[in-house]
Amino acid sequence: MRELIRLHRLFAPYRGWMLSGLGLACVTILANFGLLSLSGWFLAATGLVGLSSYAAQNRFNFFSPAAGVRFFATLRIVSRYAERLVTHEATFRLLAALRVWFYTRLEPLAPAVLQQYRAADLLSRIVADIDTLNLFYLRVYVPLLTALISGLLMVGFFLIFSGGAALALLAGLGFVGLCVPWLTGWLGARAGAEITETSAALRTEYVDAVQGMGELLTYGAAPRLTARATALNARLIGAQTDMSRLSGLGLAMSGLGTNFTLLAVLLAAGAKLVAGHMGAAELPLLALGAMAAFEAVAPLPGAFQYMGQIRAAAGRIFALADAKPAIPPPPMPAPEPAVFDLVLEDVSLRYAPDAPWALRHFSLNVPQGRHVGIVGATGTGKTTLINLLLRFHEYQEGLIRFGGHDLRAYASADMSRYVTVISQRSYLFHTTIRDNLLLANGAATEDELWHALDVAQLAAFVRAQPQGLDTLVGEAGVKLSGGQARRVALARAVLKAAPWLILDEPTEGLDAATEQDFLNDLAPLLAGRTVLYITHRPAGLRLMDEVYALSDGQAFSLR
Repeated sequence: MRELIRLHRLFAPYRGWMLSGLGLACVTILANFGLLSLSGWFLAATGLVGLSSYAAQNRFNFFSPAAGVRFFATLRIVSRYAERLVTHEATFRLLAALRVWFYTRLEPLAPAVLQQYRAADLLSRIVADIDTLNLFYLRVYVPLLTALISGLLMVGFFLIFSGGAALALLAGLGFVGLCVPWLTGWLGARAGAEITETSAALRTEYVDAVQGMGELLTYGAAPRLTARATALNARLIGAQTDMSRLSGLGLAMSGLGTNFTLLAVLLAAGAKLVAGHMGAAELPLLALGAMAAFEAVAPLPGAFQYMGQIRAAAGRIFALADAKPAIPPPPMPAPEPAVFDLVLEDVSLRYAPDAPWALRHFSLNVPQGRHVGIVGATGTGKTTLINLLLRFHEYQEGLIRFGGHDLRAYASADMSRYVTVISQRSYLFHTTIRDNLLLANGAATEDELWHALDVAQLAAFVRAQPQGLDTLVGEAGVKLSGGQARRVALARAVLKAAPWLILDEPTEGLDAATEQDFLNDLAPLLAGRTVLYITHRPAGLRLMDEVYALSDGQAFSLR
């Protein structure tokens, strides 16, 4: 229940939309109740008047009840339409707010904390689990409060005519609206949670299978993955079957409760009618009103069945959102560096207390404007050095000063203002070239975008495309060649005029000719910037002022 309370608090800024949808849902239920109740009375009263004298027929007011029936019928249609619009608009707003909130909680966790999770699992939490939470408002919040509010109003209306009928209606609504939902919710909690967990695991297996298909086929691991996916699918089908059975049970018990309530209302009202304390036309009013009243509680058994799924999804979301970042935010605002030099003295870093040292007694001095190359084999600490400078991981020993200030005074977001990174994995989103460039500088004009493409030697290619800057690059830039994707990264670096430029294996995967063209385009971009070039390929080192070899977590000067 704590997860649902917290979820409701997150939705507080949209309380107006939520309450508007709730109000319209109550109006719809009450309009239908009023329509059936008044129709029952009107038809019965009209029939009784038809058996009366001619004078009594003339005195009977046909017009007001007929107008009331039309009013409730029209109100029900209008309020139902408005309720659908408002509740779905509220749902979309809540989902958008939840996604933004979740992303803001994830951002400080990248990459140190998030790398502990499989990419497919993260995708499942971001997409599927948050989509599951939209059931909270539509399937739980609105139906539950609508049933409570409208149910009490309808029982109060019955009190006007018969206390016994009102008590019978209250008991029936309580049974169908509380007992049956509690039972189905209790029985369905395990199945609901299993549906959420198993669906997430199955999506993870499928995404991993698609992304790693080449490796799976090469090493003959596809049958094992297929077996795991088949077992998960069987579990999911089993849990869904259990939920379907519970839905049938809830529907049967609700129907039984409705029919017994109708019988009890008729008995209580009939006794009052026989005693002469109630008019004959009021009996069908209460009968049809009792039938209409159960529309308010009909969704509740299904709503409580979803509680297990919603709580499991909320638990997965909040568990990740509450994770502590690897580097806590500095207590004070980051100082503005006067210069952009970097000094590392005797720095040691490892990723876990029992892990080997990735950097050990590492020292390096990079004056402002200097171009420094770092070479070394895989696993020697090159990537660790980048993670260190970008404040993705904390170092345990030594001292680092950036611009004359302790590096611990800066958060990752602060360092991103001063550092641009071009790597072999510079990500391109499945959107247009324009949008991918605007990630570097959202305020860039079209002329500035074209200038950046000119510098990156990509303008001719973009102009040749029918859509120009609005050309879609495909998932992860699949519609671009490797060299073109690197040039988009170059263009981003042009747009983001950061004083520091880190090049992390920028030519990895390129053939020799493409690598040489890329380095020729890169050279003008280095002017006036402090550069750290990390590679194991020698071609780009000619652009550096000095070169260090990284071995066993320490740097050794090569020139």
